[in-house]
Amino acid sequence: MSEKIKKVDYIFSKDCNSREILANALKKDKDAFIEELIESGLRGRGGAGFPTGIKWKFTKAAANDEKFVICNADEGEPGTFKDRVILQEVPCKVFAGMALCGHIIGAKKGYIYLRGEYIWMKDDLQKKIEEMHKEFQSLNLDFNIEIRMGSGAYVCGEETALIESMEGKRGEPINKPPFPAFSGFRNNPTVVNNVETLIYALIIARIGASEFKALGTADSAGSKVFSVSGDTNKPGVYELELGMKLSDFVEEFGDGDTKAVQVGGASGFCVPRRKFNNTIIGFEGIPTGGSMMLFNSHRSMYNVLHNYLDFFTEESCGQCTPCRVGCQQLLKGIEAIKAKQKGPVYLDDLVKLSETMQIASKCGLGQSVANGFKTITEEFKEEIMY
Repeated sequence: MSEKIKKVDYIFSKDCNSREILANALKKDKDAFIEELIESGLRGRGGAGFPTGIKWKFTKAAANDEKFVICNADEGEPGTFKDRVILQEVPCKVFAGMALCGHIIGAKKGYIYLRGEYIWMKDDLQKKIEEMHKEFQSLNLDFNIEIRMGSGAYVCGEETALIESMEGKRGEPINKPPFPAFSGFRNNPTVVNNVETLIYALIIARIGASEFKALGTADSAGSKVFSVSGDTNKPGVYELELGMKLSDFVEEFGDGDTKAVQVGGASGFCVPRRKFNNTIIGFEGIPTGGSMMLFNSHRSMYNVLHNYLDFFTEESCGQCTPCRVGCQQLLKGIEAIKAKQKGPVYLDDLVKLSETMQIASKCGLGQSVANGFKTITEEFKEEIMY
């Protein structure tokens, strides 16, 4: 690994005992640990980046007697597969992180909302959960975990749609506020955190806020697990320090002919070669839930964009018009331009449509379509037009 990129070994390290870390964490003052989480700068690793300590603080402060912890394992973003690997290799760390969250906020019940396509790992996870329940009992910790399966809907990665799905309703986003921290699952205060986020909370309980935020930058503290795919000689899952330049990332993982990197999956941003050196991977630059897809000069960016729009058109829940109709029109629009049925000016109209979707769509699906659409059409316009 290049010296310009720092590889980290917190998530997949085999030399730390999750039960032991949890046992020590349970001795901590709850409010003091929340302040430590806030001090660490840990932000949600699912992509949204909301401060984890603040979310836990709000939920703990809620007056309700019943509270819940939900691990969002609905990993539906194209190009992202790191949560699957985490759940396969170190599931006990995830369970311990959920239990720690439950202890801090006052929840006795946790749920793993598992992506529908990951049903093949359900039985194995269930066995490990049962083993972990015995560990909880030995620590006098009243906390139980249950698996709930998704049905393959991308939109259920959004926390309110996820909760609606868990309640047996149609999986579609609802308006916020109220936020889940105040009124979530069954109208009770609920922490919804990504698989990776929960492990980092557990890690901070072991190493402390100072050591964690010594990695990364002021705005992007710590490390992050990345799913690397596409035109690369090193596909796979890597835990790396945040705040790296994209040029350094490409130097390490590119195939020598990388012309673009899609940062953050289909809902993320497409960065062209000329901007590699000025792009930071982090919340002060381009944040990502983990997906890093590399494309070389043999790839058609029109085909890439068409693939994304086809995906969004299929996955839109259809609840709001800007997203439902907008995705369809963007897809039809680029097809019409490619077929010479529409001229160059029409592409500008499509960009304006994507900007309207960004403002008017109800949830992150419709709001994020413009990210990839605008960056690909702006940077690779000749590949869309000709």
